[in-house]
Amino acid sequence: MNAERPAGPLPAPETDDLGNFRWYLRGAIASLSLPAFILAASFVGFAALALEAGVTITQAVFMTAVVWALPSKVVLVGAIMAGNGLIAAAFAVALSAVRLTPMVVALVPEMRTPRTRVWILYLLSHFVAVTSWVLALETIRNVPRARRTAYYGGLGSTLILLNMCVVTAVYLVARDLPPTASAALLLITPIYFLTSLWGSAREKAGNVAMALGLVLGPVIHMIAPGASLLATGAIAGLAAYGWHVWTRRRAT
Repeated sequence: MNAERPAGPLPAPETDDLGNFRWYLRGAIASLSLPAFILAASFVGFAALALEAGVTITQAVFMTAVVWALPSKVVLVGAIMAGNGLIAAAFAVALSAVRLTPMVVALVPEMRTPRTRVWILYLLSHFVAVTSWVLALETIRNVPRARRTAYYGGLGSTLILLNMCVVTAVYLVARDLPPTASAALLLITPIYFLTSLWGSAREKAGNVAMALGLVLGPVIHMIAPGASLLATGAIAGLAAYGWHVWTRRRAT
């Protein structure tokens, strides 16, 4: 005698390749958005910067795929222009990428299931940058948990492939692009990052940290330009955390 089956359709298994492919395509479509356009515009500036530094088109496209996060690539190109050695350049890029660790920590639990393979999470962690992270947080909770890895894989890989194409195309015409236009396009990304992170902050402490950073950044830069970014982040972050703890204690 067969055991009774619960009413309603059974959840699709995570190994259903066709279902995963459909959600991969949905993620790819979700990546084609205004944030992706802004990011692509910023990569126009990066391509011009890489060309000026003497980086070949193959190296620039490879850098786009492997390093991925735009600020880290700018740091790497800056190290190349400064004539720094391989170890120093690698350390600078790694230090720049540390800022993405909290994003990975916040996003991975949203995708993990008991069946998810660890190597898939490691692979998807490579796609984490501010744009893909913001887009994922806005949409991934509407995706069935068993399909979230496929969805984010489509979103992240499409953003990378799109900007690899942008770098390739711009490299062919970048010599005709005015330097001022290249610099302006490169600055679009931090402006977008700031507005996106402000809107997607789940705790008021995030807004407090950003507001303090905007105020303290220029002041600390005048005092200690070499350590202004690190010092601003540490002071604003600790102050925002203290404010968060204080408000929670008041609420209780």
